[in-house]
Amino acid sequence: MAAKKNPLSFEESLSRLDEIVRHLEKGDLPLSDSLSLYEEGTALIASCSRMLDEAEQKVVKLKKGPDRTPVELAFEGED
Repeated sequence: MAAKKNPLSFEESLSRLDEIVRHLEKGDLPLSDSLSLYEEGTALIASCSRMLDEAEQKVVKLKKGPDRTPVELAFEGED
C-alpha cells in the first residue's frame, strides 16, 4: 500500500502551477499530456483557493473591534 502524499503548501502549489503553465505554453506536448497537466492545474487552483479562503477567515477572526467582536476591514486597494 502506498503512503499518502502530503498536500503541497500554497507556495509549492503556485510553483507547480507556474511549471504547468510553462509546459502548456510551449505547445509541444501530446494532447493526453496536456489534458493531464490541465487537470492537475485546475486541482491546484482549487486547492490554492481553499487555502486563501481559510487564511482570510483566520484574519477576520483575529481582527477584533473595541467591543471584542470581529471587525472585517477592507484590504488596501478596495473601495
